[in-house]
Amino acid sequence: MPSCSFWVCLLFPHQAAANHNNGGKLPVMVSYTVVVLMYLLAVCSTQRSQLYTNAFVSRSSSRVFRVMTSSALSSTTMEGRVGLDLPTYEDVVEASGILKGVAHETPVLTSRTLNEKLNADVYIKCENFQRIGAFKFRGGFNALSHLTEEQRQAGVLTFSSGNHAQAIALSAKLHGCKATIVMPSDAPKLKVKATKGYGANVIFYDRFTEDREAIAKEIQQKEGAIFVPPYDQKYVIAGQGTAAKELFDTLRADHGVDELDYFFVCVGGGGLISGCALATHALSPKTKVIGVEPEAGNDAQQSMEKGEIVKIACPATIADGAQTQYIGPMTFAIMQDKVDRIITVTDDELVEGMRFFGERMKIIVEPTGCLGIAGLQKMVSAGEIPAGSKCGVLISGGNVDLARYCELVNA
Repeated sequence: MPSCSFWVCLLFPHQAAANHNNGGKLPVMVSYTVVVLMYLLAVCSTQRSQLYTNAFVSRSSSRVFRVMTSSALSSTTMEGRVGLDLPTYEDVVEASGILKGVAHETPVLTSRTLNEKLNADVYIKCENFQRIGAFKFRGGFNALSHLTEEQRQAGVLTFSSGNHAQAIALSAKLHGCKATIVMPSDAPKLKVKATKGYGANVIFYDRFTEDREAIAKEIQQKEGAIFVPPYDQKYVIAGQGTAAKELFDTLRADHGVDELDYFFVCVGGGGLISGCALATHALSPKTKVIGVEPEAGNDAQQSMEKGEIVKIACPATIADGAQTQYIGPMTFAIMQDKVDRIITVTDDELVEGMRFFGERMKIIVEPTGCLGIAGLQKMVSAGEIPAGSKCGVLISGGNVDLARYCELVNA
């Protein structure tokens, strides 16, 4: 296995730097500075060895937490979904307008090496170049855009392992309101630092022994903040769906591709794949939407197979963005209707994805962000993807501590 220094020399000369201060279209490739490169080499050398309405929770309401309790998880029949104000493609279009000039229009990249290896045409939507380094900014900003002035004055609250935390922190800053974020104590330091850097108040908890929902509920009752769910909320889902809409717009404008055969999207709580499925169903209805989650955290796969939301223990996986224990009622309803299949991959397969993106495409991708490419490669290896298929892959984010990145790719 090449040394970590070898990987870093290959990785970073052409890495794009996401602009966290300005919206608009992001240049496809921007070189890192020499200072950053030298820092990375030094680091690596030391590492060798939900709501049932379209509104947010009122100050006195705790309904959002009831949505996520075990009793609510059984409401998976069509009758049980009555009252769920599910987003539609029209909501995705509206969100696209709200995000225009604020969110980055992230690039769609291709790799001849990858196409030859998989015998397919692969188009990679790079949300690791989005503001805050992940797709979550789309849903977070769109959600806060629907708050009233009174609600903004109350401040916002959420819980997250990192990317949604950053999204709400930055979105709150842009909307002029305060944010409180409940984060696991083992969240990546990079994500914690960024969340605090955007001005949010961060409260830590132990994800294996403490209940983040109970902590958030206590804060909400004390401070009256407006809770913004990480995934199971109409405007959050619609915002995430703009990534898929943008992908298809780019494919048609720049690549002459009208439809995809397959679209691979990572699955955590289901917000991203739900929104993307809405857009895909409207813009490329023949496309098979494939969700990919960690083998250790296959709650979505189990839920789809059993026809009801399955809750699991906190999964032990390097994909920290997919360490959710269950999907939401809203995301589950959309997934049942518009997602074709859920598959799983191992942590080792995620690391292989990180290595490929780094070595061949010169981009940094966090473990969770590699779920899509790992899922595609797994299905190709199993002979489930016909030769010449047009496949979309969504990279969800690139927020990974540099030391941790080196540790994983050099293992």
